[in-house]
Amino acid sequence: MKLKLKIWRQTGPTSAGRLVDYAADHVSPDMSFLEMLDVVNEGLIKQGEDAIAFDSDCREGICGTCSLVVNGIPHGPDRGTTVCQLHMRRFKEGDTVTIEPWRAVAFPVVKDLVVDRSAMDRVIAAGGYVSVNVGGAPDGNAIAIPKEIAETAMDSAACIGCGACVAACKNASAHLFMGAKISHLSLLPQGQAERQRRVVAMIEQADAEGFGSCSNEGECEAVCPKEIPISNIARMTREYMKAMLATR
Repeated sequence: MKLKLKIWRQTGPTSAGRLVDYAADHVSPDMSFLEMLDVVNEGLIKQGEDAIAFDSDCREGICGTCSLVVNGIPHGPDRGTTVCQLHMRRFKEGDTVTIEPWRAVAFPVVKDLVVDRSAMDRVIAAGGYVSVNVGGAPDGNAIAIPKEIAETAMDSAACIGCGACVAACKNASAHLFMGAKISHLSLLPQGQAERQRRVVAMIEQADAEGFGSCSNEGECEAVCPKEIPISNIARMTREYMKAMLATR
């Protein structure tokens, strides 16, 4: 299979970028999307050209490092998957595939398809953790939690912090990411002691990083590789309002 690729090339954060045309020859339908890019890079290196920079790590849909926009969709056209789980059988002979980085003020381009997502780490550092002593595993197991609440909390905890929600949102909002983290901890007993401080600190840090506001249109939920529901955003908003009222 042969494909036409339009790939974003940018030498650094302060330089101008552009889409560059490439040809991907002898692409196997069984290749993953990242394996196809590896093959393209091997050809570029043999020709003495600069390889295309892109992020990847686990290549198993666990870490979310493979942050690519494929034909305008973060992580590509398959629902509930990261781009490393996207296989070339999804495309047809002669297709044109456009590959771009995440687009957000809070995600400056480092090079080509690599962006700096440390803003999300700083949001987590602002409050997305439990710092009080809640005991060890036996203590946690001794606390009775209703099954429905435990499952909802664990569904929220499935967020891998990839940033696809930010890339899909026209406002570059991180609300789905924050909502998942805040919901996870606010639903469990271990997160109660820092519940109010956490939501205020995380939202203030997100604003400082340049993430936008949520307009509740659902693009984030549609592209999330872990299918985190936007009900987490509603829960985060309620938590924030309660925290602000409590501090007055």
